[in-house]
Amino acid sequence: MDGLFAPGSGAPWKQWGFDLESSAVEQMVNACRLPVAVRGAIMPDAHPGYGLPIGGVLATRDVVIPYAVGVDIACRVKMTVLDLPLRKLERGTDKLRRAIETETRFGIGAHFRERRDHAVMSDDWSVTHVTERLKDKAWSQLGTSGSGNHFVEFGVFETERAELGLEPGRYLALLTHSGSRGTGAAVCDHYSSVAMDAHRELPKEVKHLAWLSLKSEAGAEYWAAMELMGRYAAANHACIHRHIAEHLGAEVLLDLENHHNFAWKEVHDGEELIVHRKGATPAGEGVLGIIPGSMASPTFVVRGLGGALSMNSAAHGAGRRMSRSAAKKKYDWKFVMPVLKERGVELMSAGLDEVPMVYKDIRKVMGDQADLVEPLATFQPRLVKMAPAGEKPED
Repeated sequence: MDGLFAPGSGAPWKQWGFDLESSAVEQMVNACRLPVAVRGAIMPDAHPGYGLPIGGVLATRDVVIPYAVGVDIACRVKMTVLDLPLRKLERGTDKLRRAIETETRFGIGAHFRERRDHAVMSDDWSVTHVTERLKDKAWSQLGTSGSGNHFVEFGVFETERAELGLEPGRYLALLTHSGSRGTGAAVCDHYSSVAMDAHRELPKEVKHLAWLSLKSEAGAEYWAAMELMGRYAAANHACIHRHIAEHLGAEVLLDLENHHNFAWKEVHDGEELIVHRKGATPAGEGVLGIIPGSMASPTFVVRGLGGALSMNSAAHGAGRRMSRSAAKKKYDWKFVMPVLKERGVELMSAGLDEVPMVYKDIRKVMGDQADLVEPLATFQPRLVKMAPAGEKPED
């Protein structure tokens, strides 16, 4: 590892956005100096993470880096447009509130006594001892939303284009953000520890970016567990949306979804690489995606433009501009609630570390990546539920 931080060393990388925290940029630089790094990119919503910045994209050859995938493996965003009248958002939201409270759960350890049913629980959970041991817990948490920046929102979906299969206009929609819950976190914890034990030579700046060869037993196990957690996270959202729609007697007019915190086998410049997107959204040419703002700012439905230098990636949201601890010290609800009221947002629950002011301007983020994605529609939150204050974040 001699020369890991030598001047001028490292794989090429590109930055979107010009006002990123220096510590996030430094993490990107250090990640690209790893001997397994091939290319990198940092998105305009980026902020510091463990090892790789959140909003970082890193391509490697034949190895996977658990912490470059992230703790909440396969975290994702899902939207369904429903055939319900918008007046349900304007003339009292009791039924919508009841649907959220009945059909999902928030918080650490949240679970259902009567378990949800989904085909993912018939998959082979014995691919690793971690997933086999936690299958029962995962089943009890199927359809739950967790904590941190995870949310369930009803709002107004609006499009002036017919490319999504809907007539231009305004619709009521449901938007969710969550991932693979405690089981995904346990997979990350175990295999990142295995990787760090195998690469004790790494400097402290990049110790969280220890890797596993995909040809090794541990690397193959992690990859299988990661893919299982991808299917499980998708099942979580499928259960939430299906049960809420059934609760309300609604039909789904449009169904969209994308995920981040994952690694993909992709071909770039004629070579198969492992592309890690930690808090970054796939944005290949024509690929549809969802990029949320905050609880009081728009979400954008986008179509990818296939940016080669970003390795077909884009931002996964607005991105934090303030730490959770700083947010709790700076803001109080007496200041926040009038802002939410002014923007027409009804908040069911959340912590002060998730208020709109802690996030970057989503419109600026979108402007900074105009060469990566094309907006097709917007979603404006109206009824928002997140984990109550005091919950440990899972993101």
